[in-house]
Amino acid sequence: MNRPEILLAPGPTPIPPEVLLAQGSPLVYHRGPGFGALMRQVTERLKQLYRTDRADVLLMTSSGTGGLESAIQNVLSPGDEVLVPLAGYFSERWTKLAEAHRLVVRTIEYEWGRRVDSADVAAALAETPVKAVLLTHSETSTGVIQPVRELARVARDAGALVIVDVVSSLGAVPFAFDEWGVDVAVGGSQKALSASPGLAFVAISERAWQAHERSTMSRFYFDWSAYKRYAELPHPENPWTPAISVMQGLAAALELYFEDGVDGAMRRHQMLSGAVKEGVQALGLDLFGEGLDDNWTVTAIRAPEGIDADTISDRIRSDFGVVIAPGQGPLRGKVFRIGHFGYYSELDIVRGLAALEMTLERLGYPVKRGAAVAAAEGVFQEHASRDGVGTERG
Repeated sequence: MNRPEILLAPGPTPIPPEVLLAQGSPLVYHRGPGFGALMRQVTERLKQLYRTDRADVLLMTSSGTGGLESAIQNVLSPGDEVLVPLAGYFSERWTKLAEAHRLVVRTIEYEWGRRVDSADVAAALAETPVKAVLLTHSETSTGVIQPVRELARVARDAGALVIVDVVSSLGAVPFAFDEWGVDVAVGGSQKALSASPGLAFVAISERAWQAHERSTMSRFYFDWSAYKRYAELPHPENPWTPAISVMQGLAAALELYFEDGVDGAMRRHQMLSGAVKEGVQALGLDLFGEGLDDNWTVTAIRAPEGIDADTISDRIRSDFGVVIAPGQGPLRGKVFRIGHFGYYSELDIVRGLAALEMTLERLGYPVKRGAAVAAAEGVFQEHASRDGVGTERG
């Protein structure tokens, strides 16, 4: 029987029916008051999510990577020096973007799965000042949340701009643009907010705007000045034809997200993360990465000895229609990854863990049937008892 696959990967995440309905509705014309109201609504919600009263937030039709490229293009100039702490696949993407735009890239290299040490960043900046530090908040390739608050502090103390990839962290784990002193933060529609892929959003500080005025990098489609000019019209617009249907879906997704508020969404993500981690450990599996209590987006799990992690990912998908993510880079074949942020409920996690149990057993790993499910249920019941209520899928 053909059924939709069950997504338990680090994004895109499942999409609520309300979002699908909104983006399947008749299009709002993008040069008029209807779209202006839609843009204003989405922008104000995103400002709340970024926790900023001062930054501008611009909306662009692209993946998150397009938003990251816009950050490079709009605040830097060819030949500028930047520092990139490397600890996973997506921090390495920063280096590729920077090198493609003729920046001088300095790196601090860590073994994948490590957290970046702010003391190392401070020492590197003291030795060689740079124009900007390029950070990745949620490194989904390793299941690690990097300490952006501390890293931003030492970067600013050294006079560097702080540019952060929050594509897979915004809305899933704590982040505070103003309080943490971030200059540019790039998010995407398809992760914790559970909208369709296709929209990037960029929060921009006054310090970043000042750098933008001095930047000589070539740009056209991603020129922030054009986006800001159109966003300030009486009826806000995009300078280019936007992904209107995705914007309509994102507006609906943000309304659902804010039904419980940012703190409520954080508690739900923390609970789901705890259930996955307890569940896989109940099977005797080891988690991968440092500081995992802080990561509520994705959990990286070491494959049992003698079983290739990619085989686990392939088999759970072919046998049960459950999509989990294989390892990337040097972790290929060594870890598999389960996402648990966005539109998930307790029973989604239970179903995924049950499929993992059966998959491992079929691959010859000794499984105590129901152990992962029971451990996850224990986390859910503990949260329900403590909060006095259950949680809804949201």
